[in-house]
Amino acid sequence: MRPRLYRDSLRTATQAALTLACAVLLAGCKDDARSAVPGGDVQLGLRLVTQYQCGACHVIPGVQGADGKSEGAGPSLDYIGRLSYIAGGIPNQPANMVQWLRVPHAVKPGTEMPPMGLTEQEARHMAAFLYTLR
Repeated sequence: MRPRLYRDSLRTATQAALTLACAVLLAGCKDDARSAVPGGDVQLGLRLVTQYQCGACHVIPGVQGADGKSEGAGPSLDYIGRLSYIAGGIPNQPANMVQWLRVPHAVKPGTEMPPMGLTEQEARHMAAFLYTLR
């Protein structure tokens, strides 16, 4: 009788451990883009990208009418969240992205990216959204 009790206890403990391990692994799979940019809100960033009409120059997935068909259009932002560099050589890190969005000419003199007059917080929200584009 004891060996069976031991096997049942071992099986229950193993199942519990596997269930816990799966839960921990699945928790790591969620895509929390807000963590990419401290203080940034993805949904607000999407609204700001639309409001500032970034899609006039860039193709942006998830933004209606963002087809980048303007003359002198900028690059597609399809995968900007996983690129190593932005603006042709600036490490793609949250602080750099925020700075680039706020004052592009200070980051890369001669760029065609226009200054949009963004506040620090607006740039954080927009960067949070852009990091979801993977």
